[in-house]
Amino acid sequence: MPDAVYVKDAFARIADRYVMANHVMSGGMDIWWRKRVAWKIRSWKSKHLLDVASGTGDLALEIQETCPDMQIMATDFCSEMLEHASLRGLPQTMVADALNLPFADASFDVVTVAFGLRNMADYPAALEEMSRVLAPGGRLVVLDFSLPTGILRVPYRWYLHRILPKMAGYLTGQTDAYEYLGASIEQFPQGDAMCQLMRENGYVSAECETMTLGVVSLYTATK
Repeated sequence: MPDAVYVKDAFARIADRYVMANHVMSGGMDIWWRKRVAWKIRSWKSKHLLDVASGTGDLALEIQETCPDMQIMATDFCSEMLEHASLRGLPQTMVADALNLPFADASFDVVTVAFGLRNMADYPAALEEMSRVLAPGGRLVVLDFSLPTGILRVPYRWYLHRILPKMAGYLTGQTDAYEYLGASIEQFPQGDAMCQLMRENGYVSAECETMTLGVVSLYTATK
């Protein structure tokens, strides 16, 4: 699993260009991925949401626009990233470690984490902690990268390990901050493995929906 100190330093260094880099490297698809999540959450008519590892607030801002009546709290352990979320219009942000959230049990109806669980030092512990702050019947949403299957798998892995780090380095000036990305995606539990991990750490009804030919997976589960 990733080293928390390294990850925190890497995100601090790329915070100023993080949003732009994401849009360019995904061909703008990251915007659609977050919209898909926001509209799913809107259908649940929930009231209190926690966005963990919110970073620059991309997902939380999308949910805020789509669900204007929802109260949203955004947390991240990297203050430099979270400063951008506040400047971009998120009214409630807090620097906090996902493995030790400063909230009472059953505080939220929905917990989201987009492209963040993969970077955490302990996946089961993070899932348990997010379950703790969820109310009974509350929903967990995990959006993260995955590997496509079939004939696309080999060319995508080549892009992931050879092209993407160089492109990200050019865009952010911090090539080394992206060097671990490919390995983290390779090691991250995907599909049935992630659903099983959720079921083992406080959730039921875990489901996986792949998007963009399997490059991204959307997981939902109920406490």
